[in-house]
Amino acid sequence: MQSYQEMSKEELLQEKAKLEAIYRRFANSGLKLDMSRGKPSAEQLDLSMGMMDVLNSSTDLSCEDGTDCRNYGVLDGIQEAKVLLGDMIECHPDNIIIYGNSSLNIMYDTVSRSMTHGVMGNTPWCKLDKVKFLCPVPGYDRHFTITEYFGIEMINIPMLSTGPDMDMVEELVSRDDTIKAIWCVPKYSNPQGITYSDETVRRFARLKPAAKDFRIYWDNAYGVHHLYDIDQDNLVEILAECKRAGNPDMVYKFCSTSKISFPGSGVAAIAASANNLVEIREQMKVATIGHDKVNQLRHVRFFKDIYGMTEHMRKHANILRPKFEMIIDTFERELDGRGAGSWITPKGGYFIAFEALEGCAKAIVAKAKKAGVTMTPAGAPYPYGKDPHDSTIRIAPTYPTLEDLKIATDVFVTCVKLVSIDKVLESK
Repeated sequence: MQSYQEMSKEELLQEKAKLEAIYRRFANSGLKLDMSRGKPSAEQLDLSMGMMDVLNSSTDLSCEDGTDCRNYGVLDGIQEAKVLLGDMIECHPDNIIIYGNSSLNIMYDTVSRSMTHGVMGNTPWCKLDKVKFLCPVPGYDRHFTITEYFGIEMINIPMLSTGPDMDMVEELVSRDDTIKAIWCVPKYSNPQGITYSDETVRRFARLKPAAKDFRIYWDNAYGVHHLYDIDQDNLVEILAECKRAGNPDMVYKFCSTSKISFPGSGVAAIAASANNLVEIREQMKVATIGHDKVNQLRHVRFFKDIYGMTEHMRKHANILRPKFEMIIDTFERELDGRGAGSWITPKGGYFIAFEALEGCAKAIVAKAKKAGVTMTPAGAPYPYGKDPHDSTIRIAPTYPTLEDLKIATDVFVTCVKLVSIDKVLESK
């Protein structure tokens, strides 16, 4: 396939005319398709409906240790839930605190606690002149929204095929004690679907930060979200690596069942060292007497164990895999060799990242919206919503039906081609 850069001006104009006719048909067909957020589809949510039946008014709501889940108590979660989520994120139950329904809420609380009360005896961040976070980009927009809300300065760290640029991370944290943390989505990253290499995880564990209160915010959001049974990414467990490296307190590991059971009605947790957990419990004792133990028990009774969860996630994969494969197949058929952008084929997670030609992302997203396809705003995967190259577009395949997704992908590809041709024509 001939690239747009190789085509003459006349050939480009001819191609553009054909594409504009296709685009007009889309724009005039009254489409209202949404690929803006990584929400599970109704078909995925149906997988967990059996959870509504595991508890009823005649059910014994006592834990294995006799705890009555209907009553007050158990600040940091029932033991059965700690075991289940511990197996999910490969951590010992003793290193886990179960919260409510949202890992994002735990991350917010963790930053907020650090701002007001500091980290393990260090100066509260609110009393410092400057606080900085490292932000691998492209990354998760809601991470960046939290740090922006607290007035924390964010520093972009480029993502490589192995994870964040660790040369840059190591240099910055070793010489700047105002850098207090780094955001990470280490497995099937949002939005690129990259899993950190073994070496990257071990370099994280062996960091020598100038700030005594430096923490790695390890958001293991997609740890069990594989698309394939056999061809799966594996991630070295960060808590164990930090302990081996003599840095047991350096990481907070977050997780939830939001995209496993019901978003907004799942179970979330943080895993960390014993020292970190002591501090977290001190704050929790002020904020709550304990989170929703009935919901924790409901999840345990439904999944039973990690094997039940693994089988459940296979059902999710069977729904998602055709959607991801359809998009990648369309890109390969329509865009490969055109010089109009690039993409990574993920083995799991919830997103596909498309790298358009520099300066084209906003125009592509706007053009798609005009044709009836809503996408994540260009720039969203970067701090402050500012993509320095205006090139990254996050594609969320999960929510639409496969039929709607096919139409939306055709619209997107048409917009990519049109905007790319315009970009190339500027240089002719």
